[in-house]
Amino acid sequence: MLRRAALSLVLTAPVLFSGSFLASQQPKFRSRALAVRVDVLVMDGRNPVASLTAADFELRDNGVVQNIDSVDNAEVPVNVVLTLDTSASVEGKRLADLSAATRRLLDGLRPADRAALITFDHAVLPRAGLNADVDAVRQQLARVEPSGRTSVLDGVYVALTTILPEPGRSLVVVFTDGDDVSSWLVGSEVVDSAARSNAVVYAVTSSRRREQRVLEQLTSTTGGDILRVASTADLGSAFEKILRAFRSRYVLSYTPSGVNFGGFHRLDVRTKRRGLSVKARAGYIGVEPAK
Repeated sequence: MLRRAALSLVLTAPVLFSGSFLASQQPKFRSRALAVRVDVLVMDGRNPVASLTAADFELRDNGVVQNIDSVDNAEVPVNVVLTLDTSASVEGKRLADLSAATRRLLDGLRPADRAALITFDHAVLPRAGLNADVDAVRQQLARVEPSGRTSVLDGVYVALTTILPEPGRSLVVVFTDGDDVSSWLVGSEVVDSAARSNAVVYAVTSSRRREQRVLEQLTSTTGGDILRVASTADLGSAFEKILRAFRSRYVLSYTPSGVNFGGFHRLDVRTKRRGLSVKARAGYIGVEPAK
């Protein structure tokens, strides 16, 4: 159950959402009897692998091998939701490094791409909606003033709901420099939302602590990754690496066969080439076709 007094989103003023509202807004990555699209990253060590075809992949839906209809690794436009920790610990040089890294990622976007900015401390503030005009993100970034405590999970949840209705490929980039001490939501709730969304979550942290299992669960569930940097001075290269990796991903399309339509479908994606590693989301929610 979601907590009844749940999440504060600061728009022009704080707005309190009940647990029932949050439950109704749970993101759902659904499929009917139409094609399912799965974002897949293939790595050879530290390097993305290009030029693979459908014949190079094996995809199982609930354990049943599927026929892959198409493999797309073209330059498909992306939606990027930057979800940034702006609690009191992110000030001075840390804020300068974070702002520079964010601008560096924005500079790497193409005209057809879109970006949004969400910041979080003890509350969550959607600063710039998803838009191809990334100058709005830059302007809002310049207005950030760190304060308060850290609520990572609430920030990620808002990012997932922001991306929910959007078409195209969706990337959520989360940065935090510490542990979550202020979220209303608990890890299992947000991980479940991530499993039901169509977004790929990447997290970057400069925290020296390793007890960030929820971030690991969020990224592995969606087929993303968690990057740990020695200091905020390394954020720029980390953000660039995430965008580069996301653009290198394949989109596999298939029409489910030999499986029931409804319920959670567990995915298993592999390559037939030895020595390569694959990252893909854990599964999707199927929907019974309308009668």
